[in-house]
Amino acid sequence: MQFPQTPQQAQLPLLFEAFMAQPLAPILKEVVESPWSAEPEVFSELSLRGAAGNCLNLLAPILRELSQDQDARWLTLIAPPASLTQTWLRDAGLNRERILLLQPRGTQSAQQLTCEALRLGRSHTVVSWLNPLNANSRQQLISAARIGDAQSLNIRLG
Repeated sequence: MQFPQTPQQAQLPLLFEAFMAQPLAPILKEVVESPWSAEPEVFSELSLRGAAGNCLNLLAPILRELSQDQDARWLTLIAPPASLTQTWLRDAGLNRERILLLQPRGTQSAQQLTCEALRLGRSHTVVSWLNPLNANSRQQLISAARIGDAQSLNIRLG
């Protein structure tokens, strides 16, 4: 059974052919030569809400991927929650040989330790659990990450 074509259906192929008739090279060249952002993003934040176990289950694949990064530098976790133990890291399939777990000492804050780890550049990604994180603190993390050519990932658990 064949249905008669309406005028709109007959025009679609013509519009598509007209679009395809335009050369794509100048368009592609423009996209390649003018990136959306001059500088790569060095700061990301992830907010997880719910039961601690559920949040860790959502976080596991992200940390696993980061722990298996081809970059020879560390994945550094700064002051992770108590539920993120060595056993959990193993059970979640993370490469524990590429992970540093750091806790602030003395009067040093987790924010200061995170900035220092980012600035040193020995980690490809530094994961922190800073909450709340104000605009000034966020800017400090961004500046430190740029200096150390690293990524900063802040996890907010709610």
